[in-house]
Amino acid sequence: MDPVTLSTTIARPREEVFEYLADVANHAEFTDHCMVDWHLTREDSYGAGAGGRFRTKSRVDRFSYGDITLTELNAPSRILATGRAGRFNRIRTRSEWTLESDDQGRTVVRFETQSTPATFADRQMENLLGVRRSATRCHRRALDRLRHILEAGEQRGTRTTVSGGARKPASGFRL
Repeated sequence: MDPVTLSTTIARPREEVFEYLADVANHAEFTDHCMVDWHLTREDSYGAGAGGRFRTKSRVDRFSYGDITLTELNAPSRILATGRAGRFNRIRTRSEWTLESDDQGRTVVRFETQSTPATFADRQMENLLGVRRSATRCHRRALDRLRHILEAGEQRGTRTTVSGGARKPASGFRL
């Protein structure tokens, strides 16, 4: 899929927006209309290496699971996330949030996402399912929800947790 680029302006400081986006546990809160069943891939949900696994809402896609991992964080201006999706996790994904301040203390958030199918069949399925159109619709709404959450100062949902329950403190169980 060719890159999809969207942007929005949030009436909050750039550092606050960056801190919110750098925590993967917050992503389920503004993307839960199109990405559900979020689980963290490690205990620490903040910073480089943090990631999550999710399922995309799609009526016809049998292989709707995907994941993202935050790979580069340049505070407070850029976050890069890479991941995989599709059958056998063959499709590589790349998402980037670029944050810029304007003269009025607001933050302009530019979001870009793209996918790279591994096989001819994956490319054909992306075209058949209209992945570009659905990704544009999903992420446009996600950016609107992100703006609303940060400007209202309220959280709408629960934070994502590690699958399988609590890991700390250790239970003391010995094999």
